[in-house]
Amino acid sequence: MVAAVRRGVTLREVARRFRVGLATVRLWVARADGQRLDRVDWADRPAGPRRPANRTPQDLEDLVLTLRAELKDQSDLGEFGAGAIRDALEARGARPLPSARTIGRILERRGALDGRRRARRPAPPPGWYLPDLAARRAELDSFDIVEGLVIRGGTDVEVLNATALYGGLVSSWPMGLVTAEAAAEALTARWRADGLPAYAQFDNDTIFQGAHQHKDVVGRVARLCLGLGVTPVFAPPRETGFQAAIENYNGRWQAKVWARFTHESIDDLVSRSDKYVAAARVRSAARIEAAPPRRPFPEGWRLSLQAPLHGRIVYLRRTGETGAAELLGHRFEVDRAWPNRLVRAEVDLDAGRIRFYALRRRDPARQPLLREVAHRLPARRFRE
Repeated sequence: MVAAVRRGVTLREVARRFRVGLATVRLWVARADGQRLDRVDWADRPAGPRRPANRTPQDLEDLVLTLRAELKDQSDLGEFGAGAIRDALEARGARPLPSARTIGRILERRGALDGRRRARRPAPPPGWYLPDLAARRAELDSFDIVEGLVIRGGTDVEVLNATALYGGLVSSWPMGLVTAEAAAEALTARWRADGLPAYAQFDNDTIFQGAHQHKDVVGRVARLCLGLGVTPVFAPPRETGFQAAIENYNGRWQAKVWARFTHESIDDLVSRSDKYVAAARVRSAARIEAAPPRRPFPEGWRLSLQAPLHGRIVYLRRTGETGAAELLGHRFEVDRAWPNRLVRAEVDLDAGRIRFYALRRRDPARQPLLREVAHRLPARRFRE
């Protein structure tokens, strides 16, 4: 570049020819400053002195490392961190006296830290705990209830929300109280209009799962899913991540509908919610179109709560200290070598078997079968 400029080529033409900025050409021309090109120092270096003025002196850095070693071996308290080293330096009258933060940077720069940085691993794919869902061969609808809302004047409100994992197909049903019957009606209306997913995921609320005080209970909502060939999935209690999609939508709905307006009544809230849902679906049209296909709702279908149960139910659970998992009111010994770990329990209603699969976020593709146990739900009348 400098040679071209010295031959009479303009600075702008040189910058254009070498595809660099005009300031870069000016920098190197000024660096050469009339010298012979073979005598110019072409080394790229930052402006300013080679050693920063505020750099801790080398002898003080060495003293920090020496004190750390001494404190580690001889300190009565057994403390040899940055704070303890600073106290030792102050006791010796060291000047300048570095801050604890500076001492920490010295220890890090000199490789004298015992701690290990946390390994950041990539997050597993969406729906990783169900193989066909992770492979985008199936769609999953998530449902959740927003509670504790009150319209001015004392009208209590609850909202049943829904969203699809891949399509982002959202629905909301504000009402006074979400019951199992109201939830079943809402799910039926959604699936009649939009088609059936392969899975429907819920938390462990009794509205979705059924009563907890009895064993082998399959609630109204779960029976609705099974009657339509949709596999109900129950997220593990007190675990983060599994309900992330619906919790995200819960937050958006509360921010964009509930907190944005002053609602005079539930009907007023329903009207604004419906407008938001319609707009959200328009915005997600491309995503909805690219999602896994949904099955058409069967014509003439009606919910029969007394019909025999067929299909499967999936419970995501974390084992206890002895490797046992709790579901359906029972405690199942899974694997002593898998304590406090996630498992997927698939209840095969037709075969009368429960299969437990190991789940690991670190290795989501590997889900070996841990144990298979015989368990058949008793045939009894559903109490409506």
